[in-house]
Amino acid sequence: MKKFLLLPLLLASLCASPVLLAKGVYQTPSDFLAGAFAGAVPKPAMIWLTGETRRVAEEILQHKPSRLRLRYWARGKRSAWVLEEIGKEKPITVGIVIDNGQIERLRVLAFRESRGDEVRHDFFTRQFTRARLQPNRQLDRPIDGISGATLSVRALHKLARLALYLDQQRQS
Repeated sequence: MKKFLLLPLLLASLCASPVLLAKGVYQTPSDFLAGAFAGAVPKPAMIWLTGETRRVAEEILQHKPSRLRLRYWARGKRSAWVLEEIGKEKPITVGIVIDNGQIERLRVLAFRESRGDEVRHDFFTRQFTRARLQPNRQLDRPIDGISGATLSVRALHKLARLALYLDQQRQS
């Protein structure tokens, strides 16, 4: 009898856990790219993080990039980037579409942290729409934070700046 009562209680507590609720894959990179290019996804290209490009990437991320090269997809002045940055302890995967030097869309594809997943919602990510990179490598607009999600907000801010910078480099 105790086993039958214990099992539903255990399942209910697991379902209500904020750790489980905050983690998730919200969109696959392939679905994100299909949406970014209306189903006709171009072949991927690579940008090497060497020399000045690597130095600026380190400055933006505030740490050394984990990879020597990054993959992106582009057609004309439109590019899409699937990048990762650590929030507090685990990576946040973000898809960013840049068109004509400004962010068209920023979307959290996967969030693995136990807190801060509010950054995945449109009310937050819409702030990045039409953002451009200034000469000092900062965004041209302020991004409002979210209480309790400071590190996740910083991660998305860094990735937005990095994608804009790398888009400039691929076109130069």
